[in-house]
Amino acid sequence: MSDHTSQPSRQPEAPESSRPPEGSVPPESSTSREPSVAVVPSESPGTSAAPMVPGSLDAVQEPPKVPAYTQQGWQPHPPPNPWQSRKQQAGTVARLRPAPPAAIRNATLWSVVATALLSGLLLGDGLGPNLLIVAVPAALAAFFAAEAAGRRLRPWSAVWALGGLTLLIVPALRDAGWPTFLALVSAVALGSLTLHGSRSWLGVFLGSVGLFSSAVEGLRWGGRGVRDRMAGSRGRWGVAFRSTAVAVVLLSVFGALFASADAAFADVLGNLIPDVSLGDSPWRFFLFVVGLVGALTAAYTAAAPIRWDRITVRAGKARGRLEWALPLIVLNLLFAVFIAIQLTVLLGGYDKVMAETDLSYSAYARQGFWQLLWATLLTLLVIALALRWAPRGEARDRTLVRIVLGTLCLLTLVVVASALRRMELYVDAYGLTRLRISVAAVELWLGVVLILIMAAGVFGARLLPRAVAASAAVGVLVFGLVSPDGLIAEQNVQRYRNDHTIDIDYLRGLSADAVPALDTLPEPLRSCALSEIQRTLRASDAPWYATSWGEARARDILENRGANALVTECAGQGRGEDGGDRGGYEDDTYDPY
Repeated sequence: MSDHTSQPSRQPEAPESSRPPEGSVPPESSTSREPSVAVVPSESPGTSAAPMVPGSLDAVQEPPKVPAYTQQGWQPHPPPNPWQSRKQQAGTVARLRPAPPAAIRNATLWSVVATALLSGLLLGDGLGPNLLIVAVPAALAAFFAAEAAGRRLRPWSAVWALGGLTLLIVPALRDAGWPTFLALVSAVALGSLTLHGSRSWLGVFLGSVGLFSSAVEGLRWGGRGVRDRMAGSRGRWGVAFRSTAVAVVLLSVFGALFASADAAFADVLGNLIPDVSLGDSPWRFFLFVVGLVGALTAAYTAAAPIRWDRITVRAGKARGRLEWALPLIVLNLLFAVFIAIQLTVLLGGYDKVMAETDLSYSAYARQGFWQLLWATLLTLLVIALALRWAPRGEARDRTLVRIVLGTLCLLTLVVVASALRRMELYVDAYGLTRLRISVAAVELWLGVVLILIMAAGVFGARLLPRAVAASAAVGVLVFGLVSPDGLIAEQNVQRYRNDHTIDIDYLRGLSADAVPALDTLPEPLRSCALSEIQRTLRASDAPWYATSWGEARARDILENRGANALVTECAGQGRGEDGGDRGGYEDDTYDPY
């Protein structure tokens, strides 16, 4: 609908490109000039105003000046004040984390509840297949939360997820506590990497432990979801509670009747249902809370992960070729001289070196291993610092870096081989222990890291951080699957067959994984080695979900042929000329495992 009423005369508007943004104030320099005045003849009431044509006699207008605020780069808002308080600035976590996720979905919430219930019911009896059972609903909670947030499962995230679940097979197979602990810690780290999806060095490191930073926010997120559902559907929650209570009562009554009527059914029912008593209620409630918090944390992280890759480390100042390369070339020469001497040991000249150094058999092997282990670790630190300050910019610089550091990595690999050879000589002389197999496994993994660094120098370092993390996880998995306690028992039994020297006092402290190897010893060594393990198994009544395959196998062996209880004099059994020495040093009795 058009408006035909007369309007007061107006100044012609400036073109849109020359007008300042709404709410902005032009600078003083643009307002100092007086505006031009257009002379418009008066109109009689009731007549419509004719449009003003620029350049006509009816309107005299001076061309508008282009103000300074229309220039490119002008901003209507002032720049942020660098002196403002920290409360007014965005925090680091707020900058790294995306917007808070939407309300928690029912599928995620029920998966969290299932994780908490299974944690309280199953984990209180010990660790075994129950860890894998509890991890499944926790993984589903994270999956549902990520799906609701629109996140896609990327290839590396799938690798971390499958690796974390695979690591939980170790507690289901092995009875020893130390491989189980390593596998559990590694599984949590891989689960955190799955949810964060980091790829840089700092991102992979922080992403593996960054799961704990979302615990508080996850609790608040879950609490808001429960509160909203309680406020909107109190009637349905009441129906669900009453139905659950009636179902529990019916199962309890009829289950008790059927169990009393049939012994076989009572045995099956007793194995399936967790034995919950009032005495361990606080412990099970604590495990319930741990499962609840853990599942909520994983779900919240999946929906709103912290982007640890956005934290960047500024590269070091590039050094000149001579300044950078000279110390490393000298280090390479030192490594080459050391390796030339070590070749006599690796090629069988051990007796000659012992005669020249006046060191005992165990002293040379043990002392050299620890020194070479530290040399390998320090070499990795040197490589990291050298890459930070390496010359860069020209193709010749990159070639120099590859040659110098590649040579250093190759020489360090020979040092790793020498250290492992020393440990082999040490083990052949005094047997295998948990400490020795652990540090040997670490040295072997460091060699794998060196190979990965050399491959990165040829094919690029984009995948190197994730490859190193994956190699560590694979190492922990293999370490648990090969059964360290079983290997220790097998090596010591074989050593006894060769030279009739064995340390029964140490072997009797191993886990049930060592039973198959110890069962092959002759009496009374067999009964002395198995007595402590048999006593521990008889005192344990863990259900099926908290019993590992190694423990179940040991029970079967001991049920067929248990340790002879009449054998009581086990002190000094099996000691040879070295007295069962575990290393030739007084402090070698120390073994944290």
